[in-house]
Amino acid sequence: MSTEMMERLRSEALMLSMPERAELAHDLLESLDAPADEGVEDAWDEEIIRRIAQIDAGQATLLSREQLRQKLQDRLGNV
Repeated sequence: MSTEMMERLRSEALMLSMPERAELAHDLLESLDAPADEGVEDAWDEEIIRRIAQIDAGQATLLSREQLRQKLQDRLGNV
């Protein structure tokens, strides 16, 4: 696409209403996403169920928000 065509397209898109621009932006961003790997959603569902079961069985170590924040700060070098 030529620079001139791109500028015209950009100009016309900016004249859309905010909801129309939001919808267009969403569609454009969605078009950049790679197709989902088959079975990934099911695998995540299984992992979530497994982790909840560990919590319910008392087999998981849970952290408070402050403990998590401290671990992250330690890992990032107190940035």
